[in-house]
Amino acid sequence: MRYVENPPNPWLSTSVEWIGEPPESKVEVFEETETRSIITHNKSPDVGFDYSVNPYRGCTHACSYCFSRPTHEYLGFGAGTDFETKIVAKVRAAELLREEFMRPSWKGQTVVFSFTSDPYIPLEFNYRLTRRCLEVCLEFRNPVGVVTKSALVRRDKDLLSGLAREAAASVYFSIPFADDETAKALEPTAPLPAARFRAMRELAEAGVPVGLAIAPVIPGLSDPHIPELLKRAKEAGARTAFINLLRLPGNVAPYFEQRLRERLPTKAERVLARQREVRGGRLNVSEFGERMRGSGVYWKVVEKSFRVHCARLGFNQDEGHAYESRPSTFRRPSAQGALF
Repeated sequence: MRYVENPPNPWLSTSVEWIGEPPESKVEVFEETETRSIITHNKSPDVGFDYSVNPYRGCTHACSYCFSRPTHEYLGFGAGTDFETKIVAKVRAAELLREEFMRPSWKGQTVVFSFTSDPYIPLEFNYRLTRRCLEVCLEFRNPVGVVTKSALVRRDKDLLSGLAREAAASVYFSIPFADDETAKALEPTAPLPAARFRAMRELAEAGVPVGLAIAPVIPGLSDPHIPELLKRAKEAGARTAFINLLRLPGNVAPYFEQRLRERLPTKAERVLARQREVRGGRLNVSEFGERMRGSGVYWKVVEKSFRVHCARLGFNQDEGHAYESRPSTFRRPSAQGALF
Protein backbone atom coordinates (compact mmCIF):
# COMPACT_ATOMS: atom_id res chain seq x y z
CA MET A 1 0.00 0.00 0.00
CA ARG A 2 1.72 3.16 -1.21
CA TYR A 3 1.11 6.45 0.53
CA VAL A 4 0.41 8.53 -2.59
CA GLU A 5 -0.32 11.75 -0.68
CA ASN A 6 3.44 12.14 -0.36
CA PRO A 7 4.86 10.09 -3.27
CA PRO A 8 8.28 8.44 -2.72
CA ASN A 9 11.17 10.75 -3.48
CA PRO A 10 12.89 9.34 -6.60
CA TRP A 11 16.24 10.74 -5.44
CA LEU A 12 16.28 8.62 -2.29
CA SER A 13 17.30 4.96 -2.16
CA THR A 14 14.67 4.10 0.46
CA SER A 15 11.06 5.09 1.05
CA VAL A 16 8.40 4.49 3.67
CA GLU A 17 4.99 3.00 2.93
CA TRP A 18 2.33 3.40 5.60
CA ILE A 19 0.13 0.45 6.54
CA GLY A 20 -3.22 1.93 7.42
CA GLU A 21 -3.88 5.62 7.90
CA PRO A 22 -0.79 7.88 7.79
CA PRO A 23 -0.17 10.35 10.61
CA GLU A 24 -1.62 13.84 10.29
CA SER A 25 0.71 16.30 8.58
CA LYS A 26 1.70 19.42 10.51
CA VAL A 27 3.47 22.50 9.24
CA GLU A 28 7.19 22.62 10.03
CA VAL A 29 9.45 25.59 9.32
CA PHE A 30 13.16 25.29 8.53
CA GLU A 31 15.38 28.38 8.49
CA GLU A 32 18.04 28.23 5.80
CA THR A 33 21.10 30.23 6.83
CA GLU A 34 23.82 28.90 4.53
CA THR A 35 22.31 30.05 1.23
CA ARG A 36 25.01 31.46 -1.05
CA SER A 37 22.81 33.14 -3.65
CA ILE A 38 19.21 34.27 -3.96
CA ILE A 39 18.81 35.19 -7.63
CA THR A 40 17.96 32.23 -9.85
CA HIS A 41 18.65 32.39 -13.59
CA ASN A 42 15.80 30.75 -15.48
CA LYS A 43 16.90 29.22 -18.77
CA SER A 44 13.59 27.74 -19.88
CA PRO A 45 12.03 29.30 -23.02
CA ASP A 46 8.60 28.58 -21.49
CA VAL A 47 9.10 31.17 -18.75
CA GLY A 48 8.60 34.82 -19.62
CA PHE A 49 11.42 36.16 -17.44
CA ASP A 50 15.09 35.45 -16.85
CA TYR A 51 15.65 36.04 -13.13
CA SER A 52 13.64 35.14 -10.06
CA VAL A 53 13.95 35.46 -6.29
CA ASN A 54 12.44 32.79 -4.07
CA PRO A 55 12.56 33.70 -0.36
CA TYR A 56 10.77 30.44 0.53
CA ARG A 57 10.73 26.80 -0.51
CA GLY A 58 7.45 24.95 -0.31
CA CYS A 59 4.03 26.60 -0.13
CA THR A 60 1.23 26.30 2.41
CA HIS A 61 -1.40 27.24 -0.18
CA ALA A 62 -1.42 23.50 -0.94
CA CYS A 63 -2.41 23.82 -4.62
CA SER A 64 -2.62 20.21 -5.75
CA TYR A 65 -1.55 21.07 -9.30
CA CYS A 66 1.60 23.10 -8.46
CA PHE A 67 4.37 22.23 -10.93
CA SER A 68 7.01 23.34 -8.39
CA ARG A 69 6.35 20.40 -6.07
CA PRO A 70 9.23 18.24 -7.41
CA THR A 71 11.75 20.92 -6.37
CA HIS A 72 11.12 19.83 -2.78
CA GLU A 73 12.54 16.41 -3.59
CA TYR A 74 15.99 17.96 -4.02
CA LEU A 75 15.86 18.74 -0.29
CA GLY A 76 15.08 15.15 0.66
CA PHE A 77 11.37 15.89 1.12
CA GLY A 78 8.37 14.67 -0.85
CA ALA A 79 6.41 16.41 -3.60
CA GLY A 80 3.07 15.78 -1.89
CA THR A 81 2.12 16.86 1.59
CA ASP A 82 5.77 17.65 2.42
CA PHE A 83 5.66 20.51 -0.09
CA GLU A 84 2.86 22.22 1.80
CA THR A 85 3.92 21.33 5.37
CA LYS A 86 7.74 21.53 5.35
CA ILE A 87 8.52 25.15 4.55
CA VAL A 88 12.04 26.53 4.19
CA ALA A 89 12.59 30.24 4.91
CA LYS A 90 15.73 31.77 3.42
CA VAL A 91 16.26 34.15 6.30
CA ARG A 92 19.23 35.94 4.64
CA ALA A 93 17.34 36.63 1.42
CA ALA A 94 17.52 40.44 1.59
CA GLU A 95 21.21 40.49 2.56
CA LEU A 96 22.06 38.12 -0.28
CA LEU A 97 20.03 40.19 -2.75
CA ARG A 98 21.95 43.32 -1.76
CA GLU A 99 25.26 41.49 -2.21
CA GLU A 100 24.29 40.29 -5.67
CA PHE A 101 23.06 43.74 -6.72
CA MET A 102 26.44 45.16 -5.69
CA ARG A 103 28.33 42.83 -8.01
CA PRO A 104 29.55 44.51 -11.22
CA SER A 105 28.05 41.68 -13.25
CA TRP A 106 24.49 42.64 -12.24
CA LYS A 107 23.02 45.10 -14.75
CA GLY A 108 19.59 45.77 -13.26
CA GLN A 109 17.50 43.12 -14.99
CA THR A 110 13.95 42.53 -13.80
CA VAL A 111 13.64 40.05 -10.94
CA VAL A 112 10.39 38.18 -10.40
CA PHE A 113 9.03 37.06 -7.02
CA SER A 114 8.65 34.02 -7.04
CA PHE A 115 8.77 30.81 -9.07
CA THR A 116 9.11 27.78 -6.80
CA SER A 117 6.90 29.18 -4.04
CA ASP A 118 4.43 31.99 -3.50
CA PRO A 119 6.26 35.07 -2.15
CA TYR A 120 3.30 35.86 0.10
CA ILE A 121 2.61 32.62 1.93
CA PRO A 122 1.20 33.27 5.45
CA LEU A 123 4.69 32.98 6.99
CA GLU A 124 5.63 36.16 5.15
CA PHE A 125 3.47 38.07 7.62
CA ASN A 126 6.04 37.21 10.29
CA TYR A 127 9.31 36.79 8.39
CA ARG A 128 8.83 39.74 5.98
CA LEU A 129 11.47 38.29 3.67
CA THR A 130 9.70 39.37 0.48
CA ARG A 131 9.10 42.86 1.86
CA ARG A 132 12.75 43.26 2.85
CA CYS A 133 13.81 42.15 -0.62
CA LEU A 134 11.45 44.70 -2.18
CA GLU A 135 13.01 47.37 0.01
CA VAL A 136 16.40 46.46 -1.46
CA CYS A 137 14.95 46.58 -4.99
CA LEU A 138 13.54 50.06 -4.36
CA GLU A 139 16.85 51.28 -2.93
CA PHE A 140 18.64 50.07 -6.08
CA ARG A 141 15.72 51.03 -8.38
CA ASN A 142 15.72 47.50 -9.76
CA PRO A 143 12.56 46.51 -11.69
CA VAL A 144 10.41 43.76 -10.18
CA GLY A 145 7.52 41.51 -11.03
CA VAL A 146 5.37 39.57 -8.59
CA VAL A 147 3.24 36.48 -9.19
CA THR A 148 1.03 35.52 -6.26
CA LYS A 149 -2.20 33.95 -5.09
CA SER A 150 -2.17 35.89 -1.84
CA ALA A 151 -4.02 39.00 -0.70
CA LEU A 152 -1.12 39.71 1.68
CA VAL A 153 0.61 41.51 -1.20
CA ARG A 154 -1.60 44.53 -0.34
CA ARG A 155 0.62 45.15 2.70
CA ASP A 156 3.49 46.08 0.38
CA LYS A 157 1.61 48.46 -1.93
CA ASP A 158 3.77 51.32 -0.65
CA LEU A 159 6.94 49.64 -1.90
CA LEU A 160 5.36 48.37 -5.11
CA SER A 161 3.89 51.77 -6.00
CA GLY A 162 7.28 53.33 -5.28
CA LEU A 163 8.96 50.81 -7.57
CA ALA A 164 6.34 51.48 -10.25
CA ARG A 165 7.30 55.17 -10.15
CA GLU A 166 11.07 54.84 -9.75
CA ALA A 167 11.78 51.77 -11.88
CA ALA A 168 9.08 49.30 -12.94
CA ALA A 169 6.80 46.93 -11.09
CA SER A 170 3.89 44.67 -11.90
CA VAL A 171 1.84 42.19 -9.92
CA TYR A 172 0.13 39.22 -11.55
CA PHE A 173 -2.53 37.44 -9.56
CA SER A 174 -2.85 33.73 -10.27
CA ILE A 175 -6.60 33.06 -10.30
CA PRO A 176 -7.50 29.88 -12.21
CA PHE A 177 -11.04 29.43 -10.87
CA ALA A 178 -14.05 31.74 -10.71
CA ASP A 179 -16.03 29.79 -8.10
CA ASP A 180 -15.21 29.01 -4.49
CA GLU A 181 -16.11 25.32 -4.68
CA THR A 182 -13.46 24.45 -7.26
CA ALA A 183 -10.89 26.71 -5.64
CA LYS A 184 -11.38 25.12 -2.22
CA ALA A 185 -11.08 21.65 -3.76
CA LEU A 186 -7.77 22.13 -5.56
CA GLU A 187 -6.09 25.07 -3.76
CA PRO A 188 -7.59 24.54 -0.29
CA THR A 189 -5.63 27.05 1.80
CA ALA A 190 -5.11 29.80 -0.76
CA PRO A 191 -7.25 32.95 -0.42
CA LEU A 192 -10.58 32.70 -2.24
CA PRO A 193 -10.86 34.28 -5.71
CA ALA A 194 -12.84 37.27 -4.39
CA ALA A 195 -10.05 38.15 -1.95
CA ARG A 196 -7.50 38.10 -4.76
CA PHE A 197 -9.64 40.34 -6.95
CA ARG A 198 -10.04 42.80 -4.06
CA ALA A 199 -6.28 42.88 -3.61
CA MET A 200 -5.86 43.41 -7.35
CA ARG A 201 -8.19 46.41 -7.23
CA GLU A 202 -6.41 47.92 -4.22
CA LEU A 203 -3.00 47.69 -5.87
CA ALA A 204 -4.32 49.12 -9.14
CA GLU A 205 -5.78 52.08 -7.23
CA ALA A 206 -2.35 52.59 -5.65
CA GLY A 207 -0.79 52.92 -9.10
CA VAL A 208 0.69 49.42 -9.39
CA PRO A 209 0.19 47.74 -12.78
CA VAL A 210 -1.71 44.50 -12.22
CA GLY A 211 -2.49 41.53 -14.41
CA LEU A 212 -4.33 38.22 -14.40
CA ALA A 213 -2.63 34.84 -14.68
CA ILE A 214 -5.18 32.15 -15.48
CA ALA A 215 -2.68 29.54 -14.48
CA PRO A 216 -3.10 26.75 -14.80
CA VAL A 217 -5.96 26.15 -17.16
CA ILE A 218 -7.27 22.70 -16.24
CA PRO A 219 -8.99 21.42 -19.40
CA GLY A 220 -12.48 20.12 -18.85
CA LEU A 221 -12.73 21.96 -15.53
CA SER A 222 -11.60 25.59 -15.51
CA ASP A 223 -11.56 26.65 -19.17
CA PRO A 224 -15.25 27.71 -19.01
CA HIS A 225 -14.22 30.16 -16.24
CA ILE A 226 -12.03 32.22 -18.60
CA PRO A 227 -14.65 34.83 -19.68
CA GLU A 228 -15.78 35.55 -16.11
CA LEU A 229 -12.21 35.72 -14.78
CA LEU A 230 -11.22 38.22 -17.45
CA LYS A 231 -14.32 40.34 -16.80
CA ARG A 232 -13.68 40.48 -13.05
CA ALA A 233 -10.00 41.26 -13.59
CA LYS A 234 -10.86 44.11 -15.94
CA GLU A 235 -13.24 45.55 -13.34
CA ALA A 236 -10.42 45.29 -10.76
CA GLY A 237 -8.02 47.32 -12.90
CA ALA A 238 -6.01 44.66 -14.76
CA ARG A 239 -4.76 45.50 -18.23
CA THR A 240 -2.83 42.34 -19.09
CA ALA A 241 -3.53 38.62 -18.85
CA PHE A 242 -2.09 35.28 -19.86
CA ILE A 243 -2.91 31.58 -19.63
CA ASN A 244 -0.84 28.46 -19.02
CA LEU A 245 -1.90 24.86 -19.43
CA LEU A 246 -1.81 22.49 -16.46
CA ARG A 247 1.62 20.90 -15.96
CA LEU A 248 2.00 17.62 -14.08
CA PRO A 249 5.73 16.82 -13.94
CA GLY A 250 7.05 13.86 -11.96
CA ASN A 251 5.18 13.12 -8.75
CA VAL A 252 2.76 16.00 -9.26
CA ALA A 253 0.65 13.74 -11.50
CA PRO A 254 -0.27 11.06 -8.91
CA TYR A 255 -0.77 13.67 -6.20
CA PHE A 256 -3.04 15.80 -8.39
CA GLU A 257 -5.03 12.78 -9.54
CA GLN A 258 -5.58 11.60 -5.97
CA ARG A 259 -6.77 15.02 -4.82
CA LEU A 260 -8.97 15.41 -7.90
CA ARG A 261 -10.68 12.06 -7.32
CA GLU A 262 -11.14 12.78 -3.61
CA ARG A 263 -12.53 16.29 -3.90
CA LEU A 264 -14.19 16.43 -7.34
CA PRO A 265 -15.02 12.77 -7.97
CA THR A 266 -17.73 13.36 -10.57
CA LYS A 267 -15.40 15.49 -12.71
CA ALA A 268 -12.15 13.56 -12.38
CA GLU A 269 -12.42 11.22 -15.38
CA ARG A 270 -13.42 14.04 -17.72
CA VAL A 271 -10.55 16.25 -16.56
CA LEU A 272 -7.94 13.51 -16.93
CA ALA A 273 -9.29 12.58 -20.36
CA ARG A 274 -9.12 16.19 -21.54
CA GLN A 275 -5.62 16.59 -20.11
CA ARG A 276 -4.45 13.58 -22.11
CA GLU A 277 -6.23 14.92 -25.19
CA VAL A 278 -4.36 18.24 -25.14
CA ARG A 279 -1.08 16.53 -24.22
CA GLY A 280 -1.02 14.02 -27.07
CA GLY A 281 -2.20 11.09 -24.98
CA ARG A 282 -0.05 11.84 -21.91
CA LEU A 283 -0.71 13.66 -18.67
CA ASN A 284 2.42 15.77 -19.06
CA VAL A 285 4.86 16.96 -21.70
CA SER A 286 8.30 17.94 -20.44
CA GLU A 287 9.93 19.26 -23.64
CA PHE A 288 11.05 22.90 -23.59
CA GLY A 289 8.73 25.08 -25.61
CA GLU A 290 5.75 22.78 -25.11
CA ARG A 291 5.34 22.55 -21.34
CA MET A 292 3.00 25.50 -20.84
CA ARG A 293 0.72 24.96 -23.84
CA GLY A 294 -1.31 22.18 -25.36
CA SER A 295 -2.08 20.83 -28.79
CA GLY A 296 -5.11 19.60 -30.69
CA VAL A 297 -8.55 20.98 -31.40
CA TYR A 298 -9.69 21.35 -27.80
CA TRP A 299 -6.70 23.47 -26.76
CA LYS A 300 -7.02 25.63 -29.87
CA VAL A 301 -10.61 26.38 -28.85
CA VAL A 302 -9.43 27.34 -25.34
CA GLU A 303 -6.75 29.66 -26.74
CA LYS A 304 -9.21 31.24 -29.17
CA SER A 305 -11.73 31.85 -26.40
CA PHE A 306 -9.03 33.55 -24.36
CA ARG A 307 -7.93 35.76 -27.26
CA VAL A 308 -11.48 36.74 -28.20
CA HIS A 309 -12.44 37.76 -24.68
CA CYS A 310 -9.14 39.58 -24.18
CA ALA A 311 -9.76 41.59 -27.35
CA ARG A 312 -13.35 42.35 -26.34
CA LEU A 313 -12.27 43.64 -22.93
CA GLY A 314 -9.16 45.47 -24.12
CA PHE A 315 -6.49 43.28 -22.52
CA ASN A 316 -2.89 43.23 -23.76
CA GLN A 317 -3.52 46.14 -26.12
CA ASP A 318 -1.09 48.86 -25.12
CA GLU A 319 1.68 46.98 -23.35
CA GLY A 320 4.38 44.54 -24.38
CA HIS A 321 5.40 41.61 -22.31
CA ALA A 322 5.44 42.47 -18.63
CA TYR A 323 9.11 41.52 -18.24
CA GLU A 324 10.62 42.74 -21.48
CA SER A 325 13.69 44.95 -21.39
CA ARG A 326 13.26 48.66 -20.67
CA PRO A 327 15.72 51.54 -20.30
CA SER A 328 17.69 50.77 -17.17
CA THR A 329 16.79 52.58 -13.96
CA PHE A 330 19.20 50.54 -11.86
CA ARG A 331 21.64 52.39 -9.62
CA ARG A 332 23.95 51.37 -6.83
CA PRO A 333 23.68 53.56 -3.75
CA SER A 334 26.73 55.69 -3.17
CA ALA A 335 28.62 55.37 0.08
CA GLN A 336 29.58 59.05 -0.19
CA GLY A 337 27.01 61.63 0.77
CA ALA A 338 26.35 64.84 -1.08
CA LEU A 339 29.30 67.29 -0.98
CA PHE A 340 27.11 70.38 -0.99
